[in-house]
Amino acid sequence: MKHRFPRILALALCLLALVSCKNGSKKTLLPNVSGKAGEVLVVIEREQWEGNLGVAIREALAMDTPYLAQREPLFAVSNVPPGSFNNMFKMHRNLFLVNINPQNASNGVVYKNNVWAQPQTVIQLNAADAEQALELFKEAGAKPAEFFEQSERDRVIANAKLYEERALQPPMEKVTGGIIHFPSGYRCRMVTDDFVWIADEKQYVQQYVMAYKYPAGENVFALENIIQKRNEVMKANVPGMFEGSYMTTSTAQEPTTRSLRYRGRNFMETRGFWEVHGDFMGGPFVSHSFYSPDGKDVIVLEAFVFAPRYDKRQYLRQVESLLYSFEWKNKE
Repeated sequence: MKHRFPRILALALCLLALVSCKNGSKKTLLPNVSGKAGEVLVVIEREQWEGNLGVAIREALAMDTPYLAQREPLFAVSNVPPGSFNNMFKMHRNLFLVNINPQNASNGVVYKNNVWAQPQTVIQLNAADAEQALELFKEAGAKPAEFFEQSERDRVIANAKLYEERALQPPMEKVTGGIIHFPSGYRCRMVTDDFVWIADEKQYVQQYVMAYKYPAGENVFALENIIQKRNEVMKANVPGMFEGSYMTTSTAQEPTTRSLRYRGRNFMETRGFWEVHGDFMGGPFVSHSFYSPDGKDVIVLEAFVFAPRYDKRQYLRQVESLLYSFEWKNKE
């Protein structure tokens, strides 16, 4: 009898915890998403899908991914009519819902997360008619594609943190002062005081992240200066298979830059093709260039892939996403 009260108390605490879980956030109760990475399901009436609105959606979401050797769509887009949008389709990772109804309380483009599953991205276009829907979608510009893109990156980063190779934090911190969250499978190939090379090398697909730094100067974020420094660093640190061969930037198509801001950090994104001087290897790359906290150095994070047998969109998206996981080790 003397042990009865503690047992009753323990049972009560368990019941209280169960009730608390049931009353907790909706996120914990949602099932996992379905669908493959890079897929977008558009819920739209057949008439609209085959009309001007459907054409505009496909042009925005299924346009050619820039700087890939072969033509690959930004997203694999498919459609289903609203009448067939059942529970199975509601679990999809990326949903674009077209709601055309003259009785809508308000019209516009709404961005949501984790409506029927997690981690899920949902965009809903509300309009009174097809003409207004097309106008609203064009006004949204690149935002829907960017919203889906960032969601795909966030999924990659979440997985990397779940299965992180923490041994790769010190070499990255040594060069940049920050860390990138690498998933299992990556290893450090090379590290110096100002250069680090991290790789996931499988038989037919190699994914790489490099980071390096150099003293800041004038016009450091001009395209010609970014490429000049890149070529200097790659020639010195990334040799090819044959004597005298080394990585450089391809001149077949000129790289491009754009200024971005992500979670409080400004950087210059550069996209282009890499190649090996003295060999026939090559592929796409993307880099982020930004100042060190004291402004004395330029930090460059670069992602690139080599997958001659396969489409490269998803492989590049995976490794590029890791760049977005960068964070300063000492946030002060």
